[in-house]
Amino acid sequence: MLRQVAEGVLVHQSELLQNNTVVVRGRDGVLLVDPGLTGGEMACLANDLSEMGRPVVAGFATHPDWDHVLWHAELGQAPRYGTARCAAFMRDRLSEADWKARAAEGLPPEIAEEVPLDLYGLITALPAETARIPWDGPHVRIIEHPAHAPGHAALFIEEAGVLVAGDMLSDVFIPMLDDFGSANDPVEEYLAGLRLLEEVADGAEVIVPGHGSVGGAGQARARINLDRAYVHALRDGRDPGDPRIGPSAKPGWEWVSDIHAGQAQSLARRNERGGTPG
Repeated sequence: MLRQVAEGVLVHQSELLQNNTVVVRGRDGVLLVDPGLTGGEMACLANDLSEMGRPVVAGFATHPDWDHVLWHAELGQAPRYGTARCAAFMRDRLSEADWKARAAEGLPPEIAEEVPLDLYGLITALPAETARIPWDGPHVRIIEHPAHAPGHAALFIEEAGVLVAGDMLSDVFIPMLDDFGSANDPVEEYLAGLRLLEEVADGAEVIVPGHGSVGGAGQARARINLDRAYVHALRDGRDPGDPRIGPSAKPGWEWVSDIHAGQAQSLARRNERGGTPG
């Protein structure tokens, strides 16, 4: 079911993992951001858009995690854009002979048989430094940053005041840092990403995270502050006291504490090696 969150902007939330798919109305059709998760959900979404007389004229993947690069034949053959780094990551992944088996292994068991992989990861690279989505619709600013995943980008729909944050600024997920095996500093990369999102926070009347609840006015900056406090605590080896983990976690999301524990252990090992990958 699509729910309007701002003028010309609608959201569909998946039952599992609370993935948010974003629909932006344009003159001749819609921009579809991060559709998913199951074939049934995407077919339903395609049907809803058809009944609205709004074909998909462009897609966008905020980053190359499996649940953000899905597609369904009934959504049509519109170009599915992503940043150059996001597209390159998926191109490399799809060049591996066993990519489909590896992707299937990473799916949640509850929906593994329902996730279509035939059109998985077919992302059209936008030229580096592209500032907006190339489509005939509202100005959608691309905010690429180094946090969470290669080529991650948030989108800011300026006239509607909507910040589509990808896998950041969630009320159910803590910040998940990029691969600790990277030669780069995942903590500083995440903080850099938050600084870029902060530049548009005051203009965001609505915040749509990749997972979790849509936030209203003031929530963009509040969630940036919460994420920054978590990353600082993780970096310093302190208990973050974050409401998304521990006893205060949202019912059904207690397992996020395991993600935190894994990140803390990985960062501690990295620090023991002097910040070098292992």
